[in-house]
Amino acid sequence: MYILLKDTLSEGHAALAAAHSSLAAYKKFENTPEVQEWISGTFYKVICRVSEQEFERAKLFDDYVLLTESSLNNKEVALAFKPRQEWPKAFKFYKLYR
Repeated sequence: MYILLKDTLSEGHAALAAAHSSLAAYKKFENTPEVQEWISGTFYKVICRVSEQEFERAKLFDDYVLLTESSLNNKEVALAFKPRQEWPKAFKFYKLYR
């Protein structure tokens, strides 16, 4: 599972967004074969910090959940993507959250 967080988030909001994103994506896609395989196997999650432009471009890919933050006036803060075998090339270039 990839979770993309906007690079403008504070560390506190980023932690909350990552946790909420993981659960929201699991709940949305839990009955799909990809998630059943993922949950019974490696269960990896990759959390990345992305620019506003990268965030908007990532919305063009399929199978994600968009998260907003009420304490930030419902701004969009995270995208969580359904686990898959093959990721679009762009995902290789996102910066890991550190």
